[in-house]
Amino acid sequence: MGRSKETFGKKEVRNKQLKKRKEKEKRKLERKEQGKDSFDDMIAWVDENGQILDAPPDETQKTEVKAEDIPVSVPKGGFVREVQMNTGKIKNFDSAKGYGFISCNQFQDPVFVHIKDCDNEPEPGDKVEFETESGPKGLKAVNVLVKKEGQGEKPEES
Repeated sequence: MGRSKETFGKKEVRNKQLKKRKEKEKRKLERKEQGKDSFDDMIAWVDENGQILDAPPDETQKTEVKAEDIPVSVPKGGFVREVQMNTGKIKNFDSAKGYGFISCNQFQDPVFVHIKDCDNEPEPGDKVEFETESGPKGLKAVNVLVKKEGQGEKPEES
């Protein structure tokens, strides 16, 4: 009698593969018996507020929308951006380098200001009005209006 050419390792691998196939077939049969299609389980609906739901929205609350009423471009008036002017005081300003910082109650950190964004050259202690925008390292002041001492302030009446 001859010895089998199949080693123990080969038999073990073959048995594991056969076991995996049987388990896969068993899971497939279980899914079929449940009667649910996996596609139905994957569907989600979104309501008018953007909330994801697992049930379809209420048909009675639907509203008819005409396709021509849906805007698909920038409005003719363009985007209107509200500009809020902030007030503050020049904390320090280096005129040789052309930049400095504004201390302001609205912001925790000082706001960077560059000479090119100012109407006049500011000096430390000057009051300023400015808008802010995002800079590379934090807030940056733009459209800075420098109010020198005695300029732009109304005298108090008694």
